[in-house]
Amino acid sequence: MTKNTQTQVLILGTGIAGLSAALKFAEKYQVILVCKSDPAEGATRYAQGGIASVWSEQDSFAEHISDTMTAGAGLCHPTIVELCVKEGPARVRELIELGVEFTKNESNPPSSPGNLSNAFDLHQEGGHGQRRILHADDLTGLAIEKALLAQVRKHPKIQILDEHIAIDLITEGKGLKRWKKPERCLGAYLLDTITQEIKSVSAQITLLATGGAGKVYLYTSNPDTSTGDGIALAYRAGARVANLEFMQFHPTCLYHPGARTFLISEALRGEGAVLKTLEGVEFMKNHHPMGSLAPRDIVARAIDIEMKRSGDKHVWLDCSPIHSSELQKKFPNIYETCLKYGIDITQQPIPVVPAAHYTCGGVLVDENAQTTIDALYAIGEVACTGLHGANRLASNSLLEAVVFSHRAVQHASDLLSHSSLTVVEADMSHSLVPEWKTGHAVEIEEQIDIAANWHEIRSLMWNYVGIVRSDRRLERALRRLALLKAEINSYYWEFILNKDLIELRNLLTVSELIVQCALLRKESRGLHYTVDYPQKLPDHEAQDTVL
Repeated sequence: MTKNTQTQVLILGTGIAGLSAALKFAEKYQVILVCKSDPAEGATRYAQGGIASVWSEQDSFAEHISDTMTAGAGLCHPTIVELCVKEGPARVRELIELGVEFTKNESNPPSSPGNLSNAFDLHQEGGHGQRRILHADDLTGLAIEKALLAQVRKHPKIQILDEHIAIDLITEGKGLKRWKKPERCLGAYLLDTITQEIKSVSAQITLLATGGAGKVYLYTSNPDTSTGDGIALAYRAGARVANLEFMQFHPTCLYHPGARTFLISEALRGEGAVLKTLEGVEFMKNHHPMGSLAPRDIVARAIDIEMKRSGDKHVWLDCSPIHSSELQKKFPNIYETCLKYGIDITQQPIPVVPAAHYTCGGVLVDENAQTTIDALYAIGEVACTGLHGANRLASNSLLEAVVFSHRAVQHASDLLSHSSLTVVEADMSHSLVPEWKTGHAVEIEEQIDIAANWHEIRSLMWNYVGIVRSDRRLERALRRLALLKAEINSYYWEFILNKDLIELRNLLTVSELIVQCALLRKESRGLHYTVDYPQKLPDHEAQDTVL
C-alpha cells in the first residue's frame, strides 16, 4: 500500500542541522521533517565537546581560520572556512535565543547586558590555539537537541514523521519525461518502519541532514542511526560526492565491553589530561610538538602505532593533572558514566581506544549547501562543504551545521519565493511522481543473512580501510564488497523492504565510495594515511576526490 504526500520543504534528519533548518523554513513554508527513529536520537545529542566560535576578546577570526586550515592539512577551501568562522557567532547567538543553555562563566560575568564575550565558560580542544568552545558541561549536543526539538514540536507548520526511513530520492529522471526542466529532486520514497507502508513525498525543496556514516566501521562512537543514508541516497540519484576517504577516528573512546560507543571528550586533554602507554609512559610528545593536544588524526594514528608496537588493547588517558573537583564539575557525564563502569577518573586513568567518529567528506555542496542536483540541499555531517579539508578541527561540526543550515534556507527560500515553477507545474510534478511498486517481492524469511552481511561489511572496513591503509588492502576490500553488492542487490529486488535491508544497502554503497576515494588519493594527507604513499603532496597540488 502506498500513500502520496505533498509539501513545500522535505527535510531528512533531526539533528542540529535539520532542526535548525526546519525552524527557519517554517517561518514561511510547510515543512515535513523525517527521522528514522526517535527525533531526539542521532549524532548531535552525543556531541560532548561543544561548538567552536570566536567568542572571547582574546580570540580572533584570523586565529580560528588558521587553526581550521592547519587541521585540514592543506585541503580546506579558504573562502568556505572564512565565511563559516565569520558567520559563526551570529548563529551561536541564535541558539542562545532559542533556549540553548551554554555553561556560564561564573567567575567573570558579562561587563554589560549586551556583551556576551565573557559570559560563557570556554573550553580548549585539540588543534585550537585559543579557548573558543562553548559547551553545556559535557553534554552540549544533548542541550542543543532538546532546545531545538522543543521549538520544533510546537511549531504549527512542521510535521514530524518519526520512525520513517528514506528508501530513495525521487528525481525527474524517474519517469517524468513531460516535465522538461533541468534535473531536479522532487522528493523521496519513505518507509514507515512501524506500519511497513511506503509513501512517496513530493517537495519543491528536499534537504538532506541525515548525519554521517560511522556505522560502516566495526568500532565507532556513532549512534546506530549513522549508516550513511544521505550520502547513499544522493549518490544513487546522481549527485557528486567528495573526500569520503577522510574518516575521522576519534582518539579516545572508552574501552569497556559494556560501553560500545561512549566518547571521552577532547576537552579533558584541553584541561590537562595526558595519554600514556600501559607502562605509564607519555608518548604523544614523540609524535607531535603539541603532545596530547595534537589534531585528532595525529593522536589517533599515534595511539594506533603504540598499540601495534606493544600489542596492548588500549592506552591510558591520565586525568590526574586535573583537580578532582574540577573533573566532577566540568565533566559530570564522563565522570558518572565511567564510575558506572567501575572507573573513578579522579583516582585512576581511563582506558581508551580510537574509533570511527566523523565523516569529513560527503555530498558535494556549494557555499549555499546546494548539491549538484537542482532543489536538493545537504547540510551537516552528510555534506562536504570544504570546511574540514582532510581533517575536521574539533567542535567545528556543530558550527558548520548551523552556518550552512542558515545559508541553505536563505538560498532555497529565495528560489521558492521567485520560483520558475508555476502552480500548475508544481501540481503536475506532484501528480507525476510515480508510486512505489512492490512488484513480485516477498517477505524476508530470515533476517540472519542481513545481520551477517552487516557484520561482514563493518569488519571488512575496520580491518582493511582503517587508520592505516595500503592499496593491496583497499583493492581486496573492493573485491569483497563487489561480491556483497551482488547479494545485497538481489535482496533489494526480491524481498519486501524493511529498515535493516535499507540500511544495509546504504552501508554497502558508502563503503564502496570510501574505498574508491581512498584508492584515488596517491598521497598521505590528514585522515588518509597509506603505507604506499607515506608523503603528502605539495599543498598547491592538493585536490578534492570527487565521484
